[in-house]
Amino acid sequence: MAYNLLNGKKGIIFGALDERSIAWNVALKAHEEGASFTLSNAPIALRMGEINHLAKSCNAEIIAADATSVKDLESLFKKSMEILGGKIDFVLHSIGMSPNVRKNKPYGDLNYEWFQKTLDISGLSFHKVLQTADKLDAMNEWGSILALSYIAAQRTFPNYSDMAQAKALLESIARSYGYFFAKKNKVRVNTISQSPTMTTAGTGVGGFDIFFDYANKMSPLGNATAKECADYVVMMFSDFTRKVTMQNLMHDGGFSNSGITGDMIKYLTK
Repeated sequence: MAYNLLNGKKGIIFGALDERSIAWNVALKAHEEGASFTLSNAPIALRMGEINHLAKSCNAEIIAADATSVKDLESLFKKSMEILGGKIDFVLHSIGMSPNVRKNKPYGDLNYEWFQKTLDISGLSFHKVLQTADKLDAMNEWGSILALSYIAAQRTFPNYSDMAQAKALLESIARSYGYFFAKKNKVRVNTISQSPTMTTAGTGVGGFDIFFDYANKMSPLGNATAKECADYVVMMFSDFTRKVTMQNLMHDGGFSNSGITGDMIKYLTK
């Protein structure tokens, strides 16, 4: 059911890769709720071709951009405003990649050049997105900018490796830039800490299947799905959350506040 929550709003959605990705689901939901937007991803990701199907179903244009490149981001925002016919109301940053995780490097033997790439791609790129939008005066008043995070920013999950530092950086940037954007033109900046989700990126982490089941047992409401996260993101883009900013919002079925659950006790006492 649609409620026209984003009727007339314009946005940019980063990171839609395939049907399992959260950004993909956000695009579908935002379109359903009346938004118009551009889709962006790194050139290498666009070569996979699946995003073309999403663009067609959402009547959206695709703009290639490396989110670590300020030049690419400037071009993206300018082209998006031209295509959409005005300033931007919402942005989703759904970007994350760790060469160390991909190469199965143990945390005690990280490649530091790769570590810096992890931080640049998964964390610092959010600052670049925010600063670019700010300098170009690309955001409408009461706009909403979101990035997707994970609880490993606060807790230790061994196989998450250097992505934990990237997410901590991401959340800190949201708090810091959120202040300045709010004072400038009332733009909100938040992060959403999502349950482990069966996305291409998520399943690339070692032992993901086991942890997914563990988190589900430890979450009174169960793990939040990609579609449910999309619902939450759209709400955060809407005018109903105008006074929510500089927050890391937990969307995890209660996992973050659970010490032990009945489901986990039953599992452990089998």
